[in-house]
Amino acid sequence: MPDVTKTATTVEDAVATPSVDASAPAEKPEKARSLWGDAWADLRRNPYFIVSSVLIALLLLISAWPTLFTSASPTAGDLVHHFLSKPELGKIGSPEWLGYDQQGRSVYARLIHGTSASVTVGIAVTAIVTVVGGIMGMISGYFGGMIDAVLSRLTDVFFGIPFLLGAMVVLQSFVERTVWVVVFALAFLGWTSITRVMRGAVITIKQADYVHAAKALGAGTTRILFRHILPNAMAPVIVVATIALGGYISAEATLSFLGLGLAAPTVSWGVDISAGVAQIRVAPHVLLWPSIMLSITVLAFIMLGEAVRNALDPKLR
Repeated sequence: MPDVTKTATTVEDAVATPSVDASAPAEKPEKARSLWGDAWADLRRNPYFIVSSVLIALLLLISAWPTLFTSASPTAGDLVHHFLSKPELGKIGSPEWLGYDQQGRSVYARLIHGTSASVTVGIAVTAIVTVVGGIMGMISGYFGGMIDAVLSRLTDVFFGIPFLLGAMVVLQSFVERTVWVVVFALAFLGWTSITRVMRGAVITIKQADYVHAAKALGAGTTRILFRHILPNAMAPVIVVATIALGGYISAEATLSFLGLGLAAPTVSWGVDISAGVAQIRVAPHVLLWPSIMLSITVLAFIMLGEAVRNALDPKLR
């Protein structure tokens, strides 16, 4: 007679233990994402990032190859085309699409070719202040002591100078104000914000365990700064630099509008806005279109900076 108890136990074990297919591939554990991986995943779902990226990509394309969008010259004037003539909005992409200015130059052509100066100033100033301010902030925050005191007081001195007023004073010392002269004037006073942000981030990060571990293992100062501290301190710097880029473009237009920035024959939105003020009553389109182009550009970079800030700050997700 079979053992009923033993048989029941065997059946219960068979039911409780699921069968395992040896031929089935083992599931791979999901790879942990870094801060930048999480930020990129968040940015791809952010409509503000998508819209601003498309606008900025279009601006960069226009800046690099303006002849793809118009064949008209931005400096050739033809008095046959009067600025009082209404823009022919139906002729999209043609020289007369957005009308002509007081010298018979195509407003559309000047918009397209003026993109290069504004975008170049914004990107160049941002790159310079990020490098200079980032290095100074990293040195000040890491070494501390007398070095930190001297660099912090130097930063405070430059930070206390009004940005536009200081840029005007610097530009007055140059006879010819080209794009790179304006870049120098804005970068000369614009590095202080990046320095303060980088200094604060480095002071926090240098207390981390992995930095102390790197020191204990004999890592040199250069390796610690550029391998362990800099990658982890760049997030707030990137956010500030991205938002500031739009501000530098606006500052260039403001200086050009006041007659202290770029000047003819350089094609710039600020120059066109300044020239269009005199015709605002009879030909508002001369002032309107470069103002709209400038506003869209600044807004695009501010939107990009806000999207990056929200993605890199876990508290805002």
